[in-house]
Amino acid sequence: MSGRLISVEGGEGAGKSSVMAAIRAAIESRNVEVVQTREPGGTAVGEAIRALLLDPAHTIAAPAELLLMFAARAQLVRELVQPALARGAWVLSDRFSDASFAYQGGGRGIDSALVAELERGFVGIKPDLTFLLDVDVRQGHARLAGRGGVRDRIEREREDFFERVRQIYLQRAAAEPARFRVIDAGAEQAAVVTAVTAALDAAIAAWT
Repeated sequence: MSGRLISVEGGEGAGKSSVMAAIRAAIESRNVEVVQTREPGGTAVGEAIRALLLDPAHTIAAPAELLLMFAARAQLVRELVQPALARGAWVLSDRFSDASFAYQGGGRGIDSALVAELERGFVGIKPDLTFLLDVDVRQGHARLAGRGGVRDRIEREREDFFERVRQIYLQRAAAEPARFRVIDAGAEQAAVVTAVTAALDAAIAAWT
């Protein structure tokens, strides 16, 4: 099969890590190369930008945050994603451009048309399949609290910020049902993984 780009999206505490592991295992079981990455990050340049963006010591203006996100993404696409897809590998990304529509668009209030223009100009590709792990904001934050540790700059935002993020994610999923699979991430982890792998199996069957 040709290369595919699969992204996993969701708010804080949605449980992306366990879902990413399940997706990777399911794809590799078909003897397909998987390149796993994350946003922002995935390259040396991207990881340096990630450290800057998530450091609670910094106060970053919303436009600067948006541009830094796209700088990391542009580097990721050119250095990692495009070469992997060209050789037939599948790329599994913890977030992609939808995150900027949700976090910088919905959360920060930046015009979605500007986000879309940056996506067209500097990314140029969309995932073939996007899993949206949807969870109630308070439940997600309770999970974060249960993990302990220091919250990063974005995790420290107010609840209303994450409500806006969630609503934009759901709006995008409703607008592109062929690409998105919305998963109830408030369920038990085993049920979430089962739902994701079933949806992945159906998508692969349709592609082949």
